Amino acid sequence: MLAIPIHQDNSPEAVLEILFQLKVRDVMTHHILTGKPSESLRDIREVMRKNRITGIPIADQGTLLGIVSMDDIITALDEGWMDDPASLHMTTKVIVLQDTMSLSFCVSYFNKYSFGRFPVLDKDSKLVGIVTASDVISTLLVALNKEIGRIQSEDAASIAEAKMNAAEPDSGCRIVEFKTEPFNFEIAGRASTEVKKILKGLGIDPAITRRIGIASYELEINQVVHSEGGTMKYSITPDRLVIEAVDIGPGIPDLSKAMTEGFSTATERVRSLGFGAGMGLPNTKRVSDDFTIESEAGTGTRVQAIFNLKGSATP
Repeated sequence: MLAIPIHQDNSPEAVLEILFQLKVRDVMTHHILTGKPSESLRDIREVMRKNRITGIPIADQGTLLGIVSMDDIITALDEGWMDDPASLHMTTKVIVLQDTMSLSFCVSYFNKYSFGRFPVLDKDSKLVGIVTASDVISTLLVALNKEIGRIQSEDAASIAEAKMNAAEPDSGCRIVEFKTEPFNFEIAGRASTEVKKILKGLGIDPAITRRIGIASYELEINQVVHSEGGTMKYSITPDRLVIEAVDIGPGIPDLSKAMTEGFSTATERVRSLGFGAGMGLPNTKRVSDDFTIESEAGTGTRVQAIFNLKGSATP
């Protein structure tokens, strides 16, 4: 399958900004072909052939039920199922994107999963589009060309002045704070992106920045999909960075289970969005130099992750 050749840990700042500003709805195909669950796989294959597509969502009144891919058609041919209705043999465990997600999610999904396309749902879980890697790449190329033109048209002195004004002093402590909201993918990922940009500007070792980015992203997404919202607070000194993630929500009844790789209490909705693998907290602890977690059922959770900025690149 086509991957998207963008590494979000070391991409230029302009690329990262575009990945966050653009949303899935900006790149997806809005007018999509869908099949009915009662249609035969033979008819579905004919629609795919005529339209030169390798997969088609199966929906009923806007509700996504599954997807029929070329692999499903090949299996049906081998097994003699071509006259069966699509509902019997379609893939039902479908990873989807939400239309308000930033393009950074889209890129990571294509690089993580071996799928040629992802159905896109709105906030009401209705099917509103489909996105392919080609859609993403073509949109990115247009956006990057516009950004290059904008940068080239700016006065060099203005750029230099802006960078000087944005620079932080070498001493003291800088506090940066972001708020998260439940299932608000419009802003999800902003904290991780902004902090990585700050660290890059400070000249922090890219390997250390990558570890901080992983922890920040995991904690931020945990708040978005598991809590009622919270704050991501970053305290940055010349020697270390401290992430303090505090949320309001159900809390964690059993911390020992929560720290076990693969353990998850994620809902079906969360899993359908590609989250809930049970690796968020274990991953955060693994990449941190120091890690503490406190939680109270019915109240919320507080996680602190500390990183040495001048030490070893590996914890």
